[in-house]
Amino acid sequence: MTEAVNIDVREIMSYVPHRYPFLLVDRVVEFEADKRLKAIKNVTINEPFFMGHFENYPVMPGVLIIEALAQASGILSIKSLGGRAENEIYFFVGIDNARFKRQVVPGDQLVLEVELLQQKRGIAKYAAKALVDGQVACEAEIMCAKREV
Repeated sequence: MTEAVNIDVREIMSYVPHRYPFLLVDRVVEFEADKRLKAIKNVTINEPFFMGHFENYPVMPGVLIIEALAQASGILSIKSLGGRAENEIYFFVGIDNARFKRQVVPGDQLVLEVELLQQKRGIAKYAAKALVDGQVACEAEIMCAKREV
């Protein structure tokens, strides 16, 4: 059963090693262990990438939308395991069938939905979608691998 949760950025930082300006998940609002996660990224004009992408027409780069989905995927796996050991990290290792369907601009709230498709030998595959106002902005299949560092 999906659990409504309110996981803030401080708890998120305990699951992933990313920090500003590269932490792209602000809050987790739904979680079902080993199944799915729903998270939020509030997109503001203060994001450093908007200074150069693009000067007179700010658009969130597609690779950063994919990265936000990968971070949400990692959070799903790590939280499902009850946290991560200090010497392990989840790496984004693959992407398939990525499609961009809508631009993401300052003021948008990016809703990140990830679902675990399969997991074996430390590699997990997820179906991932990023939505704005209920419209799909991006969808892809993402793979992450757990490794010791």
